[in-house]
Amino acid sequence: MNPHTLGKLLVLGQFGSLGALIVLAAPRFMQHSVPALAWLALGLSGLVGLWALTANRPGNFNIHPTPRADGKLVAHGPYRWIRHPMYTAVMLFGLACVLTRADVLAWLLWGVLCLMLLSKAVLEERWMAALHPAYAHYQSRTRWFIPYLL
Repeated sequence: MNPHTLGKLLVLGQFGSLGALIVLAAPRFMQHSVPALAWLALGLSGLVGLWALTANRPGNFNIHPTPRADGKLVAHGPYRWIRHPMYTAVMLFGLACVLTRADVLAWLLWGVLCLMLLSKAVLEERWMAALHPAYAHYQSRTRWFIPYLL
């Protein structure tokens, strides 16, 4: 399969699983019957996402794993420790949705979401290494999604 087509399918899978999680969680959020841990995950998601956006301005990235030809390698802000903070923010948002229900379907959808984001990260990193000579060194000193762990 063409890598660009695969990237588009992964984006569709990401938004499909995230959309399904939102639909499942929305009634609980509307009823204000959300566990504190879900609120924590939601808050962390917002903080990480906003921090990533302040470090990597819109226009330097896109939702497709293909890097922009004129894009710059960002290694400050959360990118100092992790290569995919926006994906981390999306995973945390999905986790917040899961924690409102904590049933098998929600966990499976979150697993699909995480698999989509991991697959996108693998493709993106392959293309970033080809585009930016310094990317290999950057990879060697950072983690994928969680500082010092993963």
